[in-house]
Amino acid sequence: MSSTPTTPTATGRHERREGRDWIVFTRTFRAPVQDVWAAVTEPERMARWIGTWHGDPTSGTVWFRMTAEEGMPEEEHRVEACEPPHRLRTRSVGEGPDGEEHPWVLELRLSEQGGVTTLEFCQDLPDPAMAHHVGPGWDYYLDRLEAAFGGRDADEVEFEPAYYPGLMATYQERFPG
Repeated sequence: MSSTPTTPTATGRHERREGRDWIVFTRTFRAPVQDVWAAVTEPERMARWIGTWHGDPTSGTVWFRMTAEEGMPEEEHRVEACEPPHRLRTRSVGEGPDGEEHPWVLELRLSEQGGVTTLEFCQDLPDPAMAHHVGPGWDYYLDRLEAAFGGRDADEVEFEPAYYPGLMATYQERFPG
């Protein structure tokens, strides 16, 4: 039996931050902030839902590879801010999926109240029209995170067709290009 909802929900919303367009996702976990921080920053915990990284974050650079998809290249990420267990901001270095240089700026913000941790996962969108590809992908990965965090097999969350192309139209409406 698959843990993927029959129809996953498009959870990304548009925000203007720092004079730029961002796509922002929110997830909540009944867990201490340190536990959620570990799930989104420790390589062995990340491997359960998205991928892994290596390198020395104190140098300002790590190498990240998404392992939930086959054939993804390793990417260099610069650590712009790391304030455990509340904030992480990275910027990819190099070319985007279209071969053009599009640094991906990702920011994770975590807060805890009453034993519930809220994760705000944000990505800068140099072109808001990218949201119809980016949004379904992050909904998929964050649903995998929820599955892994809950002790389920994240591989039961299936990308096609529910997330992609299933959520594309919603993101096209939310982020007109």
